[in-house]
Amino acid sequence: MKISFEDKTVVVIGGTSGINLGIAEKFAESGAKLSVASRSDDKVKNAVEVLSKYKNKAIGFAGDVRDYSKVEDILKKTYESLGEIDVLVSGAAGNFPAPANGISSNGFKAVIDIDLVGTFHVMRSAYPYLKKPGASVINISAPQAYVPIELQVHVCAAKSGVDMITKVLAMEWGEDGIRVNSISPGPIADTEGMKRLAPTEEILKATAESVPLKRIGTKSDIAKTAMFLSSEHASYISGTVVPVDGGWALGGASSLSAEMKKLFQL
Repeated sequence: MKISFEDKTVVVIGGTSGINLGIAEKFAESGAKLSVASRSDDKVKNAVEVLSKYKNKAIGFAGDVRDYSKVEDILKKTYESLGEIDVLVSGAAGNFPAPANGISSNGFKAVIDIDLVGTFHVMRSAYPYLKKPGASVINISAPQAYVPIELQVHVCAAKSGVDMITKVLAMEWGEDGIRVNSISPGPIADTEGMKRLAPTEEILKATAESVPLKRIGTKSDIAKTAMFLSSEHASYISGTVVPVDGGWALGGASSLSAEMKKLFQL
């Protein structure tokens, strides 16, 4: 099933590395114009170079999703340069493994501010520029939103909130013809998240074994799901959380807790 986004405008917040850059590349490959943003100037420049090889217009901005005025400026400049937004992906996130009584108030707040408050900032800022009807909005969630995982209380709290934002906005924005969904990636190779949560070969192997499909996912697995959800083939899908995890959240996700606790001697 070939899906084209020729001349469509796609915005990926957090789209300069990992899963989010993989999503941006897949849309660029399908003909879309891209705008990406993250905190790092160097990562923004590198991502724009990568996306420009597809010969479509690609622009990038540096900014922190915790700063509403900065996010607002990024979305405004994107609209001025590329026009109405057809696809918006919000994927900025922060994570580190730690027990609840080992996280400082600032550490907990940082993850809430990036993942949850940052998602709201992106949604609120983007709304005036979303194509109505027809826009697809995707928030990048995580299994921690609905599977309690030890050493991840901050992420569990933040991502469950992100999924509720998705569901509420699907209701509020539905009358504008805007669809809002979440993608919940499982263990994905070559990402910062996996490096932090599975820093040893032993944990990585145990994680792969805990997935019913017996493999770690790829960035392409997530990107193809994002493209499907943003296409006409998913025109009646809104307010859903789509796990792309090989079945990991059905039971295997809890095994990560045991492995991480051993690693951190808890």
